[in-house]
Amino acid sequence: MKAAYLTGIRNVEIRQEPAPEPPGQGEVLLEVEVVGVCGSDMHYYRSGRIGSQIVAYPWRVGHEFAGRILQVGPGVDTLSEGSRVAVDPLIVCGKCDQCVSGREHTCRNQRFLGCPGQAPGCLAEQVVMPARCCFEVPESMTAEQAALVEPMAIGLYTQRLSGVRPAARVGVLGTGPIGLCVLAALWADGEYTVYATDLLNDRLELARRYGAGWTGNAGESDVVGEILAHEPNGLDVVFECAGEQETLDQGVDLLAPGGTLMIVGIPPDDRVSFDMNHMRRKELTLRNVRRQNECMRPTIELMSSGKLNLDALATHRFDIERTPEAFDLVADYRDKVIKAMIHISDRS
Repeated sequence: MKAAYLTGIRNVEIRQEPAPEPPGQGEVLLEVEVVGVCGSDMHYYRSGRIGSQIVAYPWRVGHEFAGRILQVGPGVDTLSEGSRVAVDPLIVCGKCDQCVSGREHTCRNQRFLGCPGQAPGCLAEQVVMPARCCFEVPESMTAEQAALVEPMAIGLYTQRLSGVRPAARVGVLGTGPIGLCVLAALWADGEYTVYATDLLNDRLELARRYGAGWTGNAGESDVVGEILAHEPNGLDVVFECAGEQETLDQGVDLLAPGGTLMIVGIPPDDRVSFDMNHMRRKELTLRNVRRQNECMRPTIELMSSGKLNLDALATHRFDIERTPEAFDLVADYRDKVIKAMIHISDRS
């Protein structure tokens, strides 16, 4: 079968390799239909690492995907051959203190698809996954929509974790795919006063479609000053979705006393800093977001009901042979790309 491998910095090769072994106890064999290119893939593509997670080449990448079940293994009675599924790329042990306390997303023995040293990625024609990672989607949902369930689940989890409620004053700093998913979760939840920033005007245009009442390009104006002119008392919650020191600082400046800074973006560096005098005097809460937890099924329900439509996020499409082109496009933010979708199966 065909599979895509990182072979060096900004190098992707399409290779032939044997198909997976038949699924074991509690597993299913999936035909991969569509894979979304994620920002975390770009960290590995551009620099070969995220923190201590360093790529040992060659390494198969990709984790946002949807597929169709080709074969079920022993003990699987919740799924059947032919079912179409959205996939949670996190494989957990189910036994550690985190798993048994309801925090599977911080499992101490986790294996995440495409994460160096953990589990090979999904950019391949077939993969084997635990059945518990697979969530059946209705036939009315396209393969692209199903592949967007996982990043949207992060947006939904982030919104829920923040504790934000309708009528709150909210900032979303960085309106790439995850920032837009946070916006979409807010939009589906109720009426918020939302301020969104980015460096790309086409992304800000899409942010307005997903409920941002005010948008500003941080490369063209003083967005902090402009937002505070509208909200002199500051914002209740800021979702930092860019992973940059500058936006972290902006978040602290924008928050009202008692506000919460949600760190969603992945910084490229191991360390970031904060003006602790500013944070202490405002008594700010700082909260990190680790992927998602128990939000796959609610996301499918929201999307299949029509309450969430993420079709506008899928801006570019490639087949697996053109994976290097897709990665280059996303890495360089070219051609107004939001989300590049790689179609693996002919049926997708």
